[in-house]
Amino acid sequence: MGLATGSAALNILYIMFDQLRFDYLSCAGHPHLNTPHIDALAAKGLRFTRAYVQSPTCGSSRMSSYTGRYPSSHGVQFNSYPLRVGEWTMGDHLRKAGMSCHLIGKTHMVADGEGMRRLGLAPDSVIGVRQSECGFDPWVRDDGLWAEGPDGFYDAKRSPYNEYLKSKGYPGNNPWNDFANAGVEGDDIASGWFMVNADKPANIAEEDSETPWLTTKAIEFIEQATEKDEGPWCAHLSYIKPHWPYIVPAPYHDMYGPEHVLPVVRSDAEWIDAHPVFDGMMNNQIGKAFSRDEVRQKVIPAYMGLIKQADDQMGRLFAYLEQSGRMQDTMIVVTSDHGDYLGDHWLGEKNLFHDPSIKVPLIIYDPRAQADASRGQTCDALVEAIDLAPTFLEVAGGDPAPHILEGRSLIPWLNGEEPNWRDYAVAEFDYSTMPLSDKLGMEPKDARLFMVTDHRWKLMHAEGGLRPMLFELEADPEELVDLGSSDAHGDVIDMMYARLHQWALRMSQRITLSDDQIKSGRGKSGRKGILLGVYEAEDLNPELTEKYRGRVPKV
Repeated sequence: MGLATGSAALNILYIMFDQLRFDYLSCAGHPHLNTPHIDALAAKGLRFTRAYVQSPTCGSSRMSSYTGRYPSSHGVQFNSYPLRVGEWTMGDHLRKAGMSCHLIGKTHMVADGEGMRRLGLAPDSVIGVRQSECGFDPWVRDDGLWAEGPDGFYDAKRSPYNEYLKSKGYPGNNPWNDFANAGVEGDDIASGWFMVNADKPANIAEEDSETPWLTTKAIEFIEQATEKDEGPWCAHLSYIKPHWPYIVPAPYHDMYGPEHVLPVVRSDAEWIDAHPVFDGMMNNQIGKAFSRDEVRQKVIPAYMGLIKQADDQMGRLFAYLEQSGRMQDTMIVVTSDHGDYLGDHWLGEKNLFHDPSIKVPLIIYDPRAQADASRGQTCDALVEAIDLAPTFLEVAGGDPAPHILEGRSLIPWLNGEEPNWRDYAVAEFDYSTMPLSDKLGMEPKDARLFMVTDHRWKLMHAEGGLRPMLFELEADPEELVDLGSSDAHGDVIDMMYARLHQWALRMSQRITLSDDQIKSGRGKSGRKGILLGVYEAEDLNPELTEKYRGRVPKV
């Protein structure tokens, strides 16, 4: 069923959903949510069961995925932090290897406007656009958060999706808010921002909602790329859902009900001597809301409906790829930027390191024959989202760039091999912009969290003198018992801190020279006249001292 080895270069369709939990797919074991199209991709690809993002928040996680680097390397520690000018991205690596790289949907990237002005980069130039769009050539960019409050819009840029809705006859300045993410209560808007409305159908034709719209844009991109036949491409199809607001159009709004809501994963014991950061998040407005059963019973069926709609759109997209022949020459990746607590551990949203937040689905379909060895299987290796960039670079035939890319190519796993692999995975979170940092008396430099996990243990380190959190994943897979204060686990805590120390010592900022360039330059300064430690000319090869011998030039 695969391509022959050595056939034409693959394209890459890199699909990312926003806030899709790892366990809300039927191929991952969800008992009620049927996702046959994503399951079918898993059946002919490889599904990774221990895939971790490098930050549990949109902007930071995505910048890690797009750069192949950890947050403390690329600097984007939270939403709305600009990605500095000059940071290498997936698009830069792939274009160097001869593969174009395009965006269809969301990045949550903020451009380093000050840095661009300092370097004289025009925002409307090719390089300026790429610097502003995280290295992608945008087919369509829409981050899908067109919220508006007393201080204006959350995202001040023009919304292509809003313009599309206006062209379809939806009235008003922000139909994203009034129709795509709101139902109706009598004559009034029933906003999806209010979770009590989550069971209402969004006031929009299903085919005009965000997920089908982006699928159409992806098909349009692939059609024109096929017609132009300008070489292999990578297309990042980045969906806005199932991220909040939690509301979905008919018929998906009532496909699921409270009877399909899984039992919540939490324990009263989690409140006892809770870690200060965990305690603060349980007690914020989001945590308090999702601790209420009626909130979960409203939100989770809508969340499931959004996922079901997404899977149906995958069916539409995959059928097009089959019909057009692109399924045979395109690697397809399905993943997410982070998960959603949905009330587990007394929390909503994300922002900590329990599995519902930090672990994501990851399915890779490689049509080449060498990937037949892993087809339809699962892999429990500790995979990080930053592994995708070096994977794509290998697919494109580019030279490895380990001095820049901190992830590792997943191609060996796809080929059925068992490479020498990492012993632990790492994630980071900066909560300095949250009111919690004030509550805890933390300066921005101290309001930081780090996760280190292996197959058995997960440790969370908190800067600012706070104790760690520790979970034994084999004995406590639901992460309900925090052993961070346990004297009996001191050796384990020391081991995990030693790993964090090892990771912190990585070479992360020397990215302008590769290891091979450094090695090839060793000892070469002598051939350019730098002769250190030499007592007299006869100590060296005459060729090296030629410029320093001879008669004094006449004036």
